[in-house]
Amino acid sequence: MTPSDLNKPAELTLWSSRNPAHTAKGRHFSTLRAALVAAVEAMDAGEAQPWIITDAGDVLAPNWIASHRL
Repeated sequence: MTPSDLNKPAELTLWSSRNPAHTAKGRHFSTLRAALVAAVEAMDAGEAQPWIITDAGDVLAPNWIASHRL
């Protein structure tokens, strides 16, 4: 992943921390940077486990997101 990837589209999926594992909400973001901000906010609220799929097809797991906070 390169710094320019932060300006490319990304898809954020939030898996609920409270509901059964099959419950998820997906959102498209115009930039990976915006998706990361939303993912960190959800993690900090304790409501979800976020997963992000980048425009290049990379899958960013919750542990990766937590360790690469913006």
